[in-house]
Amino acid sequence: MEIPYQQLSPEALQGIIEAYVTLEGTEYGEQEVELTHKVAQVMQQLRRGEVVIRYDSEQQSCGLFAQE
Repeated sequence: MEIPYQQLSPEALQGIIEAYVTLEGTEYGEQEVELTHKVAQVMQQLRRGEVVIRYDSEQQSCGLFAQE
């Protein structure tokens, strides 16, 4: 199920984005990028509709996914 990011509290949205950008294996190139910058980049992608938040009821978890 897709969850519009606007329906989440700021705290919940921040937590989802931070969990996504701190996942092991997330690549940002050779240069280290600050967490706040990574979060801002993902927020921009959400606003542009490039990524979406999906909730998996079986796993009872949510995550960010590239828009298909």
